[in-house]
Amino acid sequence: MPDTTEQPAGCVRTETRLANLPVPMFGIVMGLAGTAIVYLRAGRLLWDSPTPGIFLTGITTLVFAVLAVAYLLKLIKYPDRVREEFDSPVRLHFFPTISISLILLSIAYLHLAPVASLALWIVGTLAHLVLTLKTLSIWIQKEHFGINHIEPSWFIPVVGNILVPVAGVEHAPSDISWFFFSIGIVFWIVLFTVFLYRIIFHHPLARKRLPTFFILIAPPAVAFVSYVRLTGEVDSFARIMYSFALFLFMLLVYQWRMFRSAQFYISWWAYSFPIAALTVASVLMSTFNEARGVIALAWGFIILLTVVVAALTVLTIRAASRREICRPEE
Repeated sequence: MPDTTEQPAGCVRTETRLANLPVPMFGIVMGLAGTAIVYLRAGRLLWDSPTPGIFLTGITTLVFAVLAVAYLLKLIKYPDRVREEFDSPVRLHFFPTISISLILLSIAYLHLAPVASLALWIVGTLAHLVLTLKTLSIWIQKEHFGINHIEPSWFIPVVGNILVPVAGVEHAPSDISWFFFSIGIVFWIVLFTVFLYRIIFHHPLARKRLPTFFILIAPPAVAFVSYVRLTGEVDSFARIMYSFALFLFMLLVYQWRMFRSAQFYISWWAYSFPIAALTVASVLMSTFNEARGVIALAWGFIILLTVVVAALTVLTIRAASRREICRPEE
């Protein structure tokens, strides 16, 4: 019998390693892409060199390509395993990380390679629309979903829609960007309300999924960036989005004891993209408000993001070298 105790996933045999490749691995791409965007943006605003951002964009592209090929092989060789993930009330919501990765890469390449950015944006946006429709259809039709199944990962399809306008304002008519922004912002409000009810009155999240709490930061942070891109100004609504994202970050940091864990899980990458989104929002806010406190806050998040992504990279490489990635779960 295989060992199914809760532990970092990884397989002893090569063939089973591919079979157990989890779709949440694309969360790594989101974290790296978000970091690359931060360095590209900050490279034009806070220092003079875009080189770090360009380097990170290249690394992110390579990681995405490797994961995409590997998961395609899994789909071909082990379609039942992919179907099992798609039927899971948790892992279902990580499939949109693939289309979100494409959208994030389109943002990273926006000024580096506009044609490539357009292609990535079109494919990523269309794929995400399909995945959003599919996910919502499953929510409506499935009878076995309960309130305890709702986790921060359910926000992932929403975040992707809010991301579309960041590059979309330069690739398509603004009505298209407003369409996706509207989907994201409305469903974020609804899901946030339901999740708050679930986390207060029902069972807590499993220990290994506690880092996904940080996903809550991403929707308002990304909404701030997208809204400013759409309107070209920081008005009252934009300030509400940024301030609420900042408050959520403070609230989660206040719970630091809850996040202490003895073991590393791929779910730890859930720390990275939300912090990157808040960092981009802070850097963007610093261009509209040049107060020393705002600029210091932007720098603080850049440093924090760099430390977090560096630590996660080291931990992931170490786990991979020990074959602690892609083990069967309970």
